[in-house]
Amino acid sequence: MKFDTTTVRLILAIAEEGSISRAADKLNLAVAAASRRVSDLEEQLGAKLFQRVPHGAQITESGAKLLEYVRQIDNLIDRMEGDAQALNHGLEGRIIIGAPKAVVIQFLAREIAGIQRKYPRIALKIVEENSKIVQQLLRDKVIDVGIYEKKSGFLDLDKCAYREDRLVLVYSRAHFEFGNGPVGIDDILDLPIVSLGKGSAVLSAVERAYRSRGRLFPDNLTVNGFDTMLAMVRHGLGIGFMPPDVLQSFHPEASLASVELDGDWSRRSYVLSCVEGHAQEQTLRNVVAELLAGA
Repeated sequence: MKFDTTTVRLILAIAEEGSISRAADKLNLAVAAASRRVSDLEEQLGAKLFQRVPHGAQITESGAKLLEYVRQIDNLIDRMEGDAQALNHGLEGRIIIGAPKAVVIQFLAREIAGIQRKYPRIALKIVEENSKIVQQLLRDKVIDVGIYEKKSGFLDLDKCAYREDRLVLVYSRAHFEFGNGPVGIDDILDLPIVSLGKGSAVLSAVERAYRSRGRLFPDNLTVNGFDTMLAMVRHGLGIGFMPPDVLQSFHPEASLASVELDGDWSRRSYVLSCVEGHAQEQTLRNVVAELLAGA
């Protein structure tokens, strides 16, 4: 089967752009050549990947199912290219670490800097994803080390305690008013809440809190990052939840305030898992040991 790297990235680009012509332009391909690649692959697979529509290309049901395999191939290609570059530069190996944004901001960035000082011949790559996707990447062996929120865990892998943090309530002083705290879950059930989206530990924590009161969290205001959450909170669209260190990393203006939350639902524990197979064993062991040193 002819399935080269260009075709892999073309299929992913079409799915993302919703257009063969835009995907072709993104990859510096002629539209006719890109269209031929798609047709050839569809013929080999015996399945239609995209349905041509007036203003682009829409992925089919079969295409959506096969897209996950294409993403895995792309991840493995990226893994091979990165490892080859590390070896060509005389490095001892490369370790890929996946973690949520909150972990990167609060802990991992500082720890990675320390590892690079101690082991300058180890190449390190950080993949920033939510807890659910981090576990999926571990399962598919796209990353070597994954850090994720313990209560969001679904993998049957050995887990080591990593770090803990807590959420605080963030709000606009012009639109909401709270006392000195702490604020209980019953005080916010009927307020608009801006949350991180599906797969995030923040959303999982809020959903658990609502279920404890026999309520279903409406998740009408979900975003992909803490920066977007703050933008919506700033304009009074809702309140948000994030760790205090993450909030401070954005240097919030005086019009934004935070208050402590009451209850265990706002406290998170992170665990670390690793998978063997791609990374050099001793290199992986050294990196994991450093990450767990302060746990």
